[in-house]
Amino acid sequence: MKRVTIYDVAKEADVSLATVSRVINGSEVVKGATKEKVEAAIKKMGYKPNAIAQGLALQKTTTIALVIPEASYTYTGQIINGLLDVAKIYKYNIMIHTTTEGISEINEIIENIIKSRVDGVIIYNDRLEQDELAALTNYNMPIVVIGNRMSGSNVSSVFIDIKAAICELVTKYLETGIKDVAILQDRKHKYISEQMELGAKEAYEAKGLKFDNYIKIDASYRTSFDFCKHYLNDHRHEVMIANRDSQAIAISNASKEHEIKVPEEMEIVCVLDTKYNTMARPQISSFAIPSYDLGAVAMRVMTKMLAEEEENAQGSEIELSYLFTPRQSTK
Repeated sequence: MKRVTIYDVAKEADVSLATVSRVINGSEVVKGATKEKVEAAIKKMGYKPNAIAQGLALQKTTTIALVIPEASYTYTGQIINGLLDVAKIYKYNIMIHTTTEGISEINEIIENIIKSRVDGVIIYNDRLEQDELAALTNYNMPIVVIGNRMSGSNVSSVFIDIKAAICELVTKYLETGIKDVAILQDRKHKYISEQMELGAKEAYEAKGLKFDNYIKIDASYRTSFDFCKHYLNDHRHEVMIANRDSQAIAISNASKEHEIKVPEEMEIVCVLDTKYNTMARPQISSFAIPSYDLGAVAMRVMTKMLAEEEENAQGSEIELSYLFTPRQSTK
């Protein structure tokens, strides 16, 4: 079937190409019967405006670049779903860029984003360094960061306060007399690991104690399970907290191999909640984090930034709530 073009619409409505273009792009110059005639022709012929052509006419591409890591697709999938749903409402297209350690360098992705002439960038990647973020701000491009708390000229963020969540949880343990709480490093998510450690330190310091149970995973270990299996040979903790489901399950499985009873002898908590936490045995206690909402709110913030007439407007920081969900891995 032949694709209907703007030329076909102009011929059907018996008007100029410029008139059809103005109607498509919402110009108020065309009114009354002429506008109705063009709209009727568009509907009759089933014409779908080309987003790129519209973007050239409006000096916009109606496209947003989304930068996400390949790791943790279960979690990022919900973020993407929320973002896409809101993008659809506001008629924006999403161009996804994925980062893979050792393959896709973030600098290359930034260069591709700039070349693609997108209207804005949404980033869920805690490996983004400050100078790399500055490279985007130099182009007066609206940026929304998911996960990391930051704001500035043309930069907004939507985040969960992981530091506060861990501080609150660890404080509760300390108040019940449990003082041996450990945080397992997540090499794939540096920023979250840092926030977890800071949260634990804050809780300990508030009780006049020192936190020194941040467990770094040696680079020689390829997986968290290999490390935990070795680590638990001569280490024991009352509570171990991990960021991702795979790490929490790795701790649980390594505990079984060392005959450490969960939760009687050691409790396990996971920060990011996914379906795998309920599929594991024992089921893993975790924080219910609104990942879908992170994506939806980020996209809504982006639409508001794009609607702002003032360039380099100060960005906003939007914090979403969390809820601790106890399961079988905690008492």
